Amino acid sequence: MLSHSNQQPGLNAGFSPTAESSRPNLREVIKSGLLYFAVVFGVGCVLGPIRILWAIPHFGVRLGELLEMPFMLVAIIFAARWVTRRLAVPPLLWARLGMGAIALFILLVAEFGLVLQLRGLSVVEYVTSRDPVSGAVYYAMLCIFAVMPWLVAQGQISE
Repeated sequence: MLSHSNQQPGLNAGFSPTAESSRPNLREVIKSGLLYFAVVFGVGCVLGPIRILWAIPHFGVRLGELLEMPFMLVAIIFAARWVTRRLAVPPLLWARLGMGAIALFILLVAEFGLVLQLRGLSVVEYVTSRDPVSGAVYYAMLCIFAVMPWLVAQGQISE
């Protein structure tokens, strides 16, 4: 029989380790998505000014945005692993992809709301004004952001 005494404090703060954990409710998935969004968005809020004020003036838009992407990828991986462990999100497809989809939805609402408000652009203008290379990488990163909670589950199953 497995003992839960060696777990870190707060590990099961969101999902209980009982048999019912295989059926997390929507509220728990939303909570994990909100926390995942908050961590990644927080990192983006730190890196964004560095990109805008330093990288883009030195390297241009394309390279400035591309230089930020590896740091964001590390933040996405870290956040997905940390949130799923902290809230004990079960490695179920719907729970993990639900977490990522909720986080992505909130991220897009926040980004479009903030960016469109600050730059005075429509959604179409925003999408079409992106650099074709760094923009494509950005859209790929959004997809990675959405599926990363499920991807990290693949490694946790064997742990």
